[in-house]
Amino acid sequence: GEAAAEERSVLLANRAACHLKDGACSLCVADCSGALDLVPFGIKPLLRRAAAYEALERYQLAYVDYKTALQVDRSVQAAHDGVNRMTKALLEKDGVNWRQKLPPIPTVPVSAQMRWSVPSAGAPEANAPPATAPRGEPDQTAAGMERARTLREEGNELVKKGNHKKAVEKYSESLKLNQECATYTNRALCYLNLKQYKEAVQDCTEALRLDPTNVKALYRRAQALKELKDYKSSIADIKSLLKTEPKNTAALRLLQELNRA
Repeated sequence: GEAAAEERSVLLANRAACHLKDGACSLCVADCSGALDLVPFGIKPLLRRAAAYEALERYQLAYVDYKTALQVDRSVQAAHDGVNRMTKALLEKDGVNWRQKLPPIPTVPVSAQMRWSVPSAGAPEANAPPATAPRGEPDQTAAGMERARTLREEGNELVKKGNHKKAVEKYSESLKLNQECATYTNRALCYLNLKQYKEAVQDCTEALRLDPTNVKALYRRAQALKELKDYKSSIADIKSLLKTEPKNTAALRLLQELNRA
């Protein structure tokens, strides 16, 4: 019955963890796939299979698993970090059109997300997924993510027209549905233009939580910190940026200004 399936899924996921530690990545993938067949969208087998795929340099499959895990629980930092690593690896491997080569990312049904919030009595805790995100957390349904993308694009159009205040509203609505690094950096740009420097710093910090080496976030935070006269922190951000892009002319110019400040 269902309880036996859950217990077997736990055992497979736990054995997969042992295989992963031993470097037996193919065996880890097989056990995680078996666990997910029994209990779809389990966080632990998704993350362990993603790690195994990553070790096997099967970056597309790892990306799909990390993204799927985020649909189940947006707060899992390991999944955010994995998506960022895979994005960089796939960009290097397949170029700017890397997304077109991805296998389809499964949509986690709302029922699958909601069932984590009411664990069945006596269910084994070793494979218990995280609780459902509290109210106010991003809506990770397919419809919610699509709406978030539309709102971000509307914000981008408003920025082109110079209407930064209205663009902030669109980006804020988008972020309620889906926390995307690009949306944070775009809203930070608006805050810079509106001279709301503390808000710009906060948005860039959120973007860097999602992608620690994001060039736009580092540059815009450095700009905001400069305006707030926190020159030391601003210089630190520019130096971090230059480790990723040593020839970034805008960053080099800003560093010269900061050194003179």
